[in-house]
This record gives sequence, structure tokens and C-alpha cells, in this order.
Amino acid sequence: MIQTGIVRIGKEPELRTTPSGDQVMELSLAYNYGRKGDDGKKPTQWISASMWGSRAEKLQPYLKKGGQVFVVVTDVHVHSYEKKDGTPGVVLRGRVSEIELIGGAPSGESAKSQDKPQRAGSLDDLDDDIPF
Repeated sequence: MIQTGIVRIGKEPELRTTPSGDQVMELSLAYNYGRKGDDGKKPTQWISASMWGSRAEKLQPYLKKGGQVFVVVTDVHVHSYEKKDGTPGVVLRGRVSEIELIGGAPSGESAKSQDKPQRAGSLDDLDDDIPF
């Protein structure tokens, strides 16, 4: 299954290196779908997604909790696991095959913060070798 759309990043992306030296970033993505409920909000579907390779390392500074991105997530599937309390759990998992930065800084964050990369709407500030 493929999931495409605009999502919010649910928590700070985690970048790690596998034992074989590959870069992988884990993302928690929130999709809104369907009709608004009585509370005026649409339901949310969470997907745990991974992004592999040098692209993950280069994009990680620009992906922040609360930020919006357009993504194409492939190989979406239900993954079963055992929770800490021993009960079974399930999570929707997939792999980010395409990503595009959109929107501004998440609420409460300044786009011109000195201690964080600039989150401009333009991609002109990014390295030329980012493959998207």
C-alpha cells in the first residue's frame, strides 16, 4: 500500500547509523483523514516511517516536531509487537520514498532561531546535492 499526502511530524526525528554503516531516520507521521467529528477535528492516522541513506542525514536538521511535509510512504503495513507490559500491540509502518518540505516553523518556534537551522519556505538554502 502507498500513502501520499501532507502530514505533521509527531516527534523529533531520530537519526541513527546501522551496524553496516547505513543512515536511517525514524519519523512519526500524522495524517488527518475523513470528516470532522463533533469536536470539529478530523481523525488522525499515525504512521511510523523510515527514511534511508544520505538524504536522511541531510534532511534531519530541517525536520522538526510539528512541522509539515508532503510525503509518499511506500510499503505501508501493519507491524505487530509486544508492548512493555506484555500485551500485543500494532503499529502502521512504512518507508518514505519521497519528501518535500512545506509550511513554516512549527507553532511557538521562530524561523530565524540562532541555535537551529533556518526553516525557510525556499529550498535555495539547502545543499545542491540533496536528492529531491
